[in-house]
Amino acid sequence: MRKLKLIEATIFAVVLCVSYLDVQAIKTTDKPEAPSLHAEIQADAEKIRAHVKFLASDLLEGRGTGQRGGDIASEYIATQFALYGLKPAGENGTYFQDVPMVRVKTLGETSFNFVATSLETMTLKNLDDFVTNNESQMEAAYIDAPIVFVGYGIEAPEYNWDDYKGIDLKGKVALLFVNEPASDDPKFFKGRVLTYYGGWTYKFEETARRGAIAALIIHRTDLAGYGWEAVRSSWGKERSYLKRDATPKLQAASWIQLEVAKKLVGMAGLDLDKLFEQAQTKDFAPVELPVRLQAHVASQLRPVVSRNVLAVRLSYGPMSHEAVFYTAHYDHLGVDPDMKDDNIYNGAVDNATGCAVLLEVARVWSQAPSVPRAILFAAVTAGEQGSLGSEYLAKHSPVPTGKISLDLNYDALAPIGDPEEVEVTGAERTTFYSTLKERAKAFGLAIRPEAHPEAGHYYRSDHFSLARVGIPSFSIAQGLKFKGHDEAWGEAQEQDYVEHRYRRPTDEYRPEMDFTGDAKMAMFGYEVGAEAASWLKLIGWLSGDEFEAERKLSQAPDLKPQHKKIRPRKK
Repeated sequence: MRKLKLIEATIFAVVLCVSYLDVQAIKTTDKPEAPSLHAEIQADAEKIRAHVKFLASDLLEGRGTGQRGGDIASEYIATQFALYGLKPAGENGTYFQDVPMVRVKTLGETSFNFVATSLETMTLKNLDDFVTNNESQMEAAYIDAPIVFVGYGIEAPEYNWDDYKGIDLKGKVALLFVNEPASDDPKFFKGRVLTYYGGWTYKFEETARRGAIAALIIHRTDLAGYGWEAVRSSWGKERSYLKRDATPKLQAASWIQLEVAKKLVGMAGLDLDKLFEQAQTKDFAPVELPVRLQAHVASQLRPVVSRNVLAVRLSYGPMSHEAVFYTAHYDHLGVDPDMKDDNIYNGAVDNATGCAVLLEVARVWSQAPSVPRAILFAAVTAGEQGSLGSEYLAKHSPVPTGKISLDLNYDALAPIGDPEEVEVTGAERTTFYSTLKERAKAFGLAIRPEAHPEAGHYYRSDHFSLARVGIPSFSIAQGLKFKGHDEAWGEAQEQDYVEHRYRRPTDEYRPEMDFTGDAKMAMFGYEVGAEAASWLKLIGWLSGDEFEAERKLSQAPDLKPQHKKIRPRKK
């Protein structure tokens, strides 16, 4: 019955929105004036508006992952792809790729205790002193293991850095700082730019690879870039994970408060500030504390299957087995049943805009001249759950990763006017950057450097899932300078969104939204993709980049294809 109601709701919704799009197409709209490779094709701001208005409507209930609203959104996107004449690139001849996940909720009976060899004991309070999640997807985990301080928990051969120095972490608990060694040298951990090594994702993955049963990341606001409340709100609720495979996982992926960490090392007769100083040098060696973590992690597990939506514009010729990707996540945070009044997280800007731009890029491509490579469009699920949909796509791509030339991602494009700048953070790390700069110049767009490279935003969107398997990838977004306004105005708009609407029910569609800039970003993305699809060689990472090794591995001549290929049908 639920499935029948979903189908009925989806059909009704699609019919309504297709009719709306048809009406909008009749209206006279302002088109981007930038020079085009194919001047007869233009992105339409009003079509983007229509998509955002529908995807962010209360009908879709916040597009929650694995929820009815998210399912309706995926059906709607697939219908749009079909209307454009794009071919399905999902499973079994459909537009859909199932993404099996498990949602894990840490229960209140979870307990953490630090016990020293002297039998001194410290009991921690969940959410206030620590947060934890069982990545191994077990309902109960019992831990009684020694704690080892491993500095930042980083092994980076390219920087001659190893915090582990051969220590055996099997069955132990890793204690480590968030972030990475401080530097102003761009050749050492890229200076102020946060690398993947500094993020919690890497730290949990690396400690698990080394056999740790648990990891305790020490939170410091100045190092993390966000306060404890952000950690608490993110990790204190139900979290989603891809269904378990052979990848090592922690039974307690945890954060602890700075003051708690100071007391912990104090139980060992040590000073955390001094340990932190030692962790800044290459000579640092791990320190096993005479303290054990005794913990019981109780979890509620809930299997969920969501879907990526995949469509392809096929190509013909010697490079037709290669592709350029476009991605955007379509999900948001759904409905909060515990919240009074407005409890729907509509996600208009984040990320109905990116998804709407993706759809408009797909429509433009459906009318475009042929190019040597295939063009694949992926509206991915679970972006708000840690980019799980794009991670699954990267691991189960319909095109071998070594044959994907470029991924262009769209995420949260504020509809506030006509931009004079574009942000393409990460593009400068690829062999494609000079060509991209030429396209930006032709559009009258200045390339804006990342405003806060130390925050590591590159590693927080769906393009990163593809970059980490070697695919040159980055997001396309506006800068801060908009036509008729100075940079301060743009910065104020961004700050206002972050403070009042980001990940809040107030992120709703409003009639006064101006989608001119979203259309320009769509057209810019189309032309950048057209250039990439026509290059004689596949795009690569610059020498020495952190993703270069994965790129070379994926393109090794003796490597057997890991994924099925998209094969063009005979004409």
